[in-house]
Amino acid sequence: MTSRDDDALSWAGDDDPTLVSAATGEPTPAASGPRENDSRETASDLPAESAEHPSSEGLSSAALISLGVLGGIYLLYSIGWFVGGVRVHNLSGLLGIETAVTIPVLVLAVAAPAIWFTAAYVLTRSSRAWVRFAWLVAGALLLVPWPFATLGTVS
Repeated sequence: MTSRDDDALSWAGDDDPTLVSAATGEPTPAASGPRENDSRETASDLPAESAEHPSSEGLSSAALISLGVLGGIYLLYSIGWFVGGVRVHNLSGLLGIETAVTIPVLVLAVAAPAIWFTAAYVLTRSSRAWVRFAWLVAGALLLVPWPFATLGTVS
């Protein structure tokens, strides 16, 4: 019989001979014999990582938070381009600029931050994290919604 202290360190079924050791990926010595009708895969049965995906590591917490902050900035930029672009569109009638010119430009201006964020994220998947963030920060500096920043929302 095990003591009460040992009970806290074990789980029911620890003595199962079909368990696979987590550290080595090999079956425990008691389970080294042939198994019949066992459909579970062991670590050695799983396919090796492909050359396309060198590691299955995810991004660190700081990187995920930074991506979220930059994504929020890009979303605010899209909103700023929309508000500022509508303001410029209203002023363009006074300047004699055709609507056929201003509407496509407004649509592209609103979509530009989302396009930059997506392109920088997708095209730098295989690069180092600092390269991805360098492109995202460069886009955040280049895509400032100047019509909104200079004209604001009121005349």
